[in-house]
Amino acid sequence: MKLYPESAITQLEFDKVKALLNAHCKTEYAKNKAIALRVHNRKEYILTELQQTHEYRLLLQMAMYFPNDYVLNISKDIKLLGIPGSTLTGEQWMLVRKLAESIEKIFRWFDNDRRTGYPALSKVIAESYYEKVIIELIDEVLDEYGNVKDTASDELQKIRMGLYKKRNELRRMFDKVVSRLSKAGYTADIDESFSNGRRVVAVFSEYKRQVKGILHGESDSRKTAFVEPEETIPLNNEVFALENDERKEVMRILRDLTSRLSVYSSLLAVYHDIVGEFDFIRAKARLGIDMNGNYPNVVDKAHIELKDAYHPLLYLYNQKSGKPTIPVTLTLDEQHRLLIISGPNAGGKTVTMKTIGLNQLMLQSGLLVPVHPTSQMGIFRQLFIHIGDTQSIEFELSTYSSHLMHMKYFIENANGKTMFFIDELGSGSDPNLGGAFAEVILEELARRHSLGIVTTHYLNLKVMATRTAGIVNGAMAFDEVHLQPLYKLMVGKPGSSYTFSIAERIGLPQQLISRARKLVDEDHFRLDKLLNRTEQDLQQLDKEKKELHKLLRENEKLKKEMEQVIHKEKHLQQIALLKQQNKITEDRIEYLKDMERKLRQIVLEWRKAEDKTVVMKQVQNLLFKKKEQIVNSKVAQKLESKYREVAGDIVVGAKVKLKKNYQVGEVKEVRGRRAIVQIGVIPMNVDITDLTVVEEKKTS
Repeated sequence: MKLYPESAITQLEFDKVKALLNAHCKTEYAKNKAIALRVHNRKEYILTELQQTHEYRLLLQMAMYFPNDYVLNISKDIKLLGIPGSTLTGEQWMLVRKLAESIEKIFRWFDNDRRTGYPALSKVIAESYYEKVIIELIDEVLDEYGNVKDTASDELQKIRMGLYKKRNELRRMFDKVVSRLSKAGYTADIDESFSNGRRVVAVFSEYKRQVKGILHGESDSRKTAFVEPEETIPLNNEVFALENDERKEVMRILRDLTSRLSVYSSLLAVYHDIVGEFDFIRAKARLGIDMNGNYPNVVDKAHIELKDAYHPLLYLYNQKSGKPTIPVTLTLDEQHRLLIISGPNAGGKTVTMKTIGLNQLMLQSGLLVPVHPTSQMGIFRQLFIHIGDTQSIEFELSTYSSHLMHMKYFIENANGKTMFFIDELGSGSDPNLGGAFAEVILEELARRHSLGIVTTHYLNLKVMATRTAGIVNGAMAFDEVHLQPLYKLMVGKPGSSYTFSIAERIGLPQQLISRARKLVDEDHFRLDKLLNRTEQDLQQLDKEKKELHKLLRENEKLKKEMEQVIHKEKHLQQIALLKQQNKITEDRIEYLKDMERKLRQIVLEWRKAEDKTVVMKQVQNLLFKKKEQIVNSKVAQKLESKYREVAGDIVVGAKVKLKKNYQVGEVKEVRGRRAIVQIGVIPMNVDITDLTVVEEKKTS
């Protein structure tokens, strides 16, 4: 993106955002990339950067582990690996191994499902591959501490075995010498030490000539002398020679390892960049979480549709101090390209411009922006800014001359892909003349299809916006009662500067205010007062609108609660219905069991009875319920005419009536709560509760 002037980055405070991003970086690669963060024009690149940051932010918010905790910076070591004849130490190889191990974890993390679920993040490793030979070759030679293994070569194993034997032999010999000298009282408190890699005994200086051997030196106090005993000199020489051979063989092995792995130097450099890239993406995601950043819809055209956009730095500052931040909601498109913001000083006009400008720079550099995710942001190729006093001593330009120089650049270079911000357009000159020039400048910028925001106090620009296509008015809300800015942008109506209201509220003499009003053109004063009242009416309407939305939300909440109550009641009714159905089912099961019992009894009677017709009638009466009911009703009438119920106990010999089928029989036997009743030729086992004692009616 082309920026004008060069200080635009600083004026919009984009450098502070880069500093915050840099603080989240761990690797040198990521820190350098944060410092050199560029603003891009290509949609594909911007979308990839935003999608990667968005995906990593989701990982952080879901507390999912991603294996990029490797933070060592070994770019110099990797470059050394690629130089022919170079040798990396065991410590350097351990760092290279950690890099390869970290890359292995990253490739393992991106299984098929995660490559599908996080497509933008997987692009970082799409052009690379994991080479397991690197770790295998290092592990063949080095242990976990970076020391060359004994098995790295046969020669090294032979040298170290000899060294082990000679050191043990030297230790035994040295212990004998120290014991002998200690008994003689020659040794100092420390007994033994090492000098130039050779084992020496510490003796008092006055006895140094009594000990045969080589004098290696004395202590600073001159009280202790270090002597290599005569008996250990040959063994020390052998140990020293073997140690020298060991060093040579270790260096040869490390040089050979460096030569074998030098072919992977470019691949390791790619690995180092991959780890740094993931660290950079993580830093962007962390910054996005801090700023409540989101991934808006991005379109490749000059377009701004911001919903609840916050100034990132102001949001962070207010968050720390516990203050609310007022968001900006604004749309600029082909039909509404220029916004003229008016209103009192210190009302938030400049902050509004910086909010939109800084968010645009962050978006086109691949950073998440603090806007509602349904916002839509375009891509611009130029961003021009003119904020603050630009008086130039070097070029002997006044404030207004400098202002016109900037406007000249704007007019000459602006196009349909330009976003611009002008603070106090036309200021620094006579209001009438400056206002006229301001109108001409705005008309030209509108003609060139540029998108931008202008702040002003000029009345003629407010009037111009109402009659010029593509230009709209806006105002910063102001509480006239308490004389406090509300820092909220209201699009569609111009705003008042509240000049006389502020003067009255702060207590300027009324006579001065009256004289000032007389000096102002009456139409001008009436228009400013009208703007004042219109703005206050809009604020009242906005307040009532919010109250209405609140009531609607409460109504919706009550509606949902009522639906839940109704749903619960329906559920209870359904449960009651099921219980009733279950009861009916239980009754039917009981009926079927009783039917089964009766059928079994009839089968038994069938086998015993000589007259099968009687049994068949019973079967018919039992199986055909409706017919049975009809028959029973007739039988009941016949029975009532012949028998009457009497009080009495169920005893053997008593005549009884069956309550269910109105049959009369004689009790033959009583078994507890059941009785055997003879009905015709068939004896039946009946519950006593189903029987009633009867007697025949006497005929007259």
